[in-house]
Amino acid sequence: MDLNSYLIISSILFSLGLFGVITRRNGVAVLMSIELILNAANINFIAFSRFSGMDLSGHIFSLFVIILAAAEAAVALAIILNIFNNFGSINIDDANKMSH
Repeated sequence: MDLNSYLIISSILFSLGLFGVITRRNGVAVLMSIELILNAANINFIAFSRFSGMDLSGHIFSLFVIILAAAEAAVALAIILNIFNNFGSINIDDANKMSH
């Protein structure tokens, strides 16, 4: 596989994740879409690392993105659970009502 194949797969994953973030109203589905976007970035890091001299910098950045995704998932799930406790659903449009 060449670099273009990795970039095409990454752009497809990013597009699907962006579409999911824009169109979904379910909090868990939005989180899964954000994970797709982060995984697309990981594929880019690894691909550019592989085709630019086989150094480990792309792998290290991918590990940081994975750690960031785990922390983001924990915090976002806590927020979604709080929305569910207050409103009885995990619809993210209900979060707009918290300011009123």
